[in-house]
Amino acid sequence: MCPTVLDMADQAGRLRLGAERGRIALLTTRDGLAAQAGHDLTIEITRWSAELEVTDDLSPAGLRVRADMNSLAVREGTGGVKPLTDRDRREIAVTARRLLGAERQAEATFSASGFEPDQNGGGIIHGTLNLNGVSQAVKMTVRKTGVAAYHATGSVRQSDFAIKPYTAFLGVLKVSDPVSIVVDVELPDDAPAGTGGQS
Repeated sequence: MCPTVLDMADQAGRLRLGAERGRIALLTTRDGLAAQAGHDLTIEITRWSAELEVTDDLSPAGLRVRADMNSLAVREGTGGVKPLTDRDRREIAVTARRLLGAERQAEATFSASGFEPDQNGGGIIHGTLNLNGVSQAVKMTVRKTGVAAYHATGSVRQSDFAIKPYTAFLGVLKVSDPVSIVVDVELPDDAPAGTGGQS
């Protein structure tokens, strides 16, 4: 059998994953006339869970991810006039939660609608992201990076989800509308059917 996208379980069933086995991060970039004064940010979603459904032929049949948007943590800020302080990181996380509407809808969800495998154990996952009360189609590109390790990337535009990108200094410094989504996950290779890592 040729490898399939997210060929991640030895047995059919449901595989549950969470932050203990992986990482979901949002990558932002700067824009505007004063872009050099800002930072390109790596913001991690520290609380999330996922459930993958695997068929008898070990092909993925479903994937649902839930992410707590109140769990954002700024991990890195590159560029800028000066390095980010711990206070800066906390303030940015608070602002990001507000802009993403976490007080109205704390949970963002991604539900897969289709899988396109490649010949290297990765491929494309098509699905729907619900964020800030808005649902939009999102495509994630998956690459196998180890025996049971996967790296997935995608991109969304904040404005597509009724989110106004952050601006400062009368708009001469702002966060670019596109935001990259990066997922790294290592899957248990001995999970029996119907079980897996805790969510």
